[in-house]
Amino acid sequence: MKLSFLLFVLYLKLARAAKTNTAFQNYIGTVQLKILIRTADARRGRLFIFDKGKVSSQSGANHRCDAALVWADPDTAFKVMISGSDDASFQAAADGKLKVEGMAYFVQWFNDGVKIIM
Repeated sequence: MKLSFLLFVLYLKLARAAKTNTAFQNYIGTVQLKILIRTADARRGRLFIFDKGKVSSQSGANHRCDAALVWADPDTAFKVMISGSDDASFQAAADGKLKVEGMAYFVQWFNDGVKIIM
């Protein structure tokens, strides 16, 4: 439940930044990309859709996407994401608790975009 709420809040921040943050608007301006953040059991997740300057989202973990961040469990995902620490993300990946499906470049693009708005 905490993870689902966190992902929804992230969507709200991204959507707001797409309307009010010039640096973020420039960053997402020409991109068409779908990023999914979900748990390995596919019980929790959210799809983030970037479409030429617009941001939208859909709840759920079973969507087609260009790349996905797959967390071993919701508690790990929540703790690492709320920390905002790259080191915590790298450690989760090293421990096998975070995996990337699809192009890692797209996930890095998404992470860089999130850093712009935080």
